[in-house]
Amino acid sequence: MQNVPEEWREEQSVGGGGENDVKPWEGREALFLTNTGNSKQDMDKRKETGVKERGKENGEMMNGGGKGMEGTDKESLMMELTRLVQKTVKESSWWERRGIDITILALAFLLLPPAFLLLGSSQVLVFVLGMVLMGVSHAVITIKGTHLASHGSLSESPAWAEVWAVFFIEVCGSFTARAGVTGHIKMHHAHTNVIGLGDSSTWKIPCLPRSVYLFIAPLAVPIITPLVALGQLKDHSVSQALRTVLMVFLGFYSQYWLLIHVSGFQGPYSSLLCMLLCRAMFSIPYIHVNVFQHIGLSMFSPTRRPKRIYQMTHGVLNLPRNPLLDWIFGHSLINCHVEHHLFPFLSDHMCLKVKPIVSHYLKEKELPYQEDRYLSRLQLFFHKYQELMVFAPPITELVGVQ
Repeated sequence: MQNVPEEWREEQSVGGGGENDVKPWEGREALFLTNTGNSKQDMDKRKETGVKERGKENGEMMNGGGKGMEGTDKESLMMELTRLVQKTVKESSWWERRGIDITILALAFLLLPPAFLLLGSSQVLVFVLGMVLMGVSHAVITIKGTHLASHGSLSESPAWAEVWAVFFIEVCGSFTARAGVTGHIKMHHAHTNVIGLGDSSTWKIPCLPRSVYLFIAPLAVPIITPLVALGQLKDHSVSQALRTVLMVFLGFYSQYWLLIHVSGFQGPYSSLLCMLLCRAMFSIPYIHVNVFQHIGLSMFSPTRRPKRIYQMTHGVLNLPRNPLLDWIFGHSLINCHVEHHLFPFLSDHMCLKVKPIVSHYLKEKELPYQEDRYLSRLQLFFHKYQELMVFAPPITELVGVQ
């Protein structure tokens, strides 16, 4: 990590605390910069007006700016694409920018009362329907909701963005909001497919056989997640750690209490088993999506990474439209993942709206716009599991770019 280029260098280690921690809403202002022609001038101007140094890092994430880029084609490509997307975002209504995704999350919460009631039925089909409703609701809230909350895409208010991050990530997702936001924004997005930083190696478990990893181990995600969260608390302040423990406990106990008192479950074992089944219902495609869209693509050296638009177009892949996963996981995680990595603070619906603009622009400029089918990626990972998930990945060198 010590060799990361200065324009991408973190201000402190990921485990650090205090006021320098990355926040879920930071960096969104970069999409609305009035002057996108020269990233260095933009950054200087923003510093003069009192924008904190963190804004510089996030502005570079959005605009592909940094040292040694002035006047180059690499910079102008990202600047030009940013202006096109910026224009579309400014012309969009609140309903398009946030309302549609908030409505989907609200519907997921509205499904919970009938789900708890149906789980109290003695009829098998009705009970199974309740399980399905509970599993779908949980997946929408904990995957789509936590992802949007980690990017601050649910509110324009920084205060509310932080509230939603704590609610969705800790209460609903059983993880620590601080570690979740920092790891996702500051590592995965800032260092996408960079070896040792954002190379998705955290998803690899080389000791597991391919069938176990792809089809069985993901079912343990609901158990592993809070355990990993507990391990992250050592880097938190006492107040943050206490808040995380209380919020995670609140989320677990609320569901447990409702299963006992509303659904009529008779004992703790049946309630906990139901909770596990509902929470693990979509964990297999969740793991698949996280590895399919990055691993097996170009990986870069920390000291010789390409500029941002090349890094994202070579290191990110879109899956095709899927009615089920689009609604449950969100467009930015499925069929608009390239758009999401280029403009990470857009909501799911806005990623879908700018998708034609981004895809047309990249193809027009003869840049990669990578897409592949879910089953095709699954077959690739099944047949090349050792190469992709066990061995160290080869480093890509883009001639004339790095």
